[in-house]
Amino acid sequence: MRKYFAEMVGTMVLVLMGCGTAVSLACGADTASVVGTACAFGLAVVAMAYTIGGISGCHINPAITLGCLLTGRISSKDAAMYMVFQVIGAFIGSGLLYLLVGQVAAEGTTTGANSCAAGAVPALIAEVILTFVFVLVVLGTTDAKKGAGNLAGLAIGLSLILVHLVGIHYTGTSVNPARSIAPAVFEGGEALNQLWAFIVGPFIGAAIAAITWKLVSSDK
Repeated sequence: MRKYFAEMVGTMVLVLMGCGTAVSLACGADTASVVGTACAFGLAVVAMAYTIGGISGCHINPAITLGCLLTGRISSKDAAMYMVFQVIGAFIGSGLLYLLVGQVAAEGTTTGANSCAAGAVPALIAEVILTFVFVLVVLGTTDAKKGAGNLAGLAIGLSLILVHLVGIHYTGTSVNPARSIAPAVFEGGEALNQLWAFIVGPFIGAAIAAITWKLVSSDK
């Protein structure tokens, strides 16, 4: 139970700090707000990786959990429980953010929710690609034999900054179903209508990353 709780807390911090920065900086208004938001998500992952990594592995993302499941690093039971507690943590983080920003969130101005002006299908494609890159880095750097050891958390955080810098302009960047579900529920509207793309896309990207890592890491 301890590791599930750790995943909940870690995801709560990720959503509160990442989406909170997006709200505070009015992400998308200028280049600085985009860079700041990207850094916030990456730094939140780095912080949590070195805080709860030794307890749960610090997935704090259902897409990462799926990648670990498909590569045999976690049981199906633990994977399911991780995902449940990640979503719970995301709702706690979004709820706290909602309380912090008050009337702004109540009017649906922003909660850090993902959406794509071009529609759900372009968002789906973007999220598949971005999640593939991110989860591939996670699987590679955390591999027991070929990984980056204690530097894995830093590499993962930097890669999350990278995919955010690429994707914020198009989708707000999710690469994490839990991170998208809670803000979309609080915001509603188009964010909720397009939510399926930010769940399906990261899962597809994670599955492709798992297959790719198996191929490139095989000693045969």
